[in-house]
Amino acid sequence: MTVSFLFGRSTIHRLHQQVNRNIFRNHQARHESTKSQQAPPNSSSGPNASSTHRKQRTIPGPAWAWIDPFMRPLRAYGRMQSRSPLTTQLESTLIIYYLGDLCSQTVSSNGFLDAEYEPIRGLRAMLIGSLSSIPSYKWFIFLGNNFNYKSWALSISVKVVVNQTFFTPIFNTYFFGMQTLLSGGGLAEAKERVINTVPVSWRNSWKVWPIVTAFSFTFIPWQYRNVFAGVIAIGWQTYLSWLNRNEERREVSEHALEGKESGRAEGEKPVKRRKKRRKVEKVQEEDGG
Repeated sequence: MTVSFLFGRSTIHRLHQQVNRNIFRNHQARHESTKSQQAPPNSSSGPNASSTHRKQRTIPGPAWAWIDPFMRPLRAYGRMQSRSPLTTQLESTLIIYYLGDLCSQTVSSNGFLDAEYEPIRGLRAMLIGSLSSIPSYKWFIFLGNNFNYKSWALSISVKVVVNQTFFTPIFNTYFFGMQTLLSGGGLAEAKERVINTVPVSWRNSWKVWPIVTAFSFTFIPWQYRNVFAGVIAIGWQTYLSWLNRNEERREVSEHALEGKESGRAEGEKPVKRRKKRRKVEKVQEEDGG
């Protein structure tokens, strides 16, 4: 009985030691993993640590390390875009159109020296942008999911041609027509504004947007395409607002000139009547004499 009792105690003792060793190994492994996660990037050493640190970079190469802080807003925008894409698109469009109109007013007023800031123009631009934000977003999703061929050059070329042929003239017609209607003009004035501005803006769009579209669909991930195009669109909206403002001034000057000419013509009619009456009286006097 003593032998069996000692044998049992030795077995339990070995099992107890094995359990303690396993618990110690687990704690040590957990401590090492926590230490490696909390350690700063510069504290690691060796070739494996440098390769791991290099893999964690979003932009490869040590020369691009200074860009990493600027990528944080883009990452935040990408998270917002993935959570609520339509709301993010609407908010981004409002900011873009407001900045575009602000830049246009700054340029046309010579830095607000020749004219004061007009808040109604900014509100009008934001309303136009809010109505077109979701359809524009859906259009570019459609463009990204279609016309994808084996040839990269063919895919980009077709996307650019389709975008410039259909989207650009329709959007420019909507933009200039809404600008006229919201300014208090009628359908005839909106039609005249569209005829005078859309062809010019469409021709100039070929100088900008094919390059932007090709670059966006080639190098920019889909969640960042809106903000990338938005930065370019600030300049483009500035141009469209400037073109719309010039057309407004031209129409006002033309109507004023027509009013002057019609008034001048109305003023000339009594003079012609008097001259004609004098000629008739003179002929009658000659006949009577």
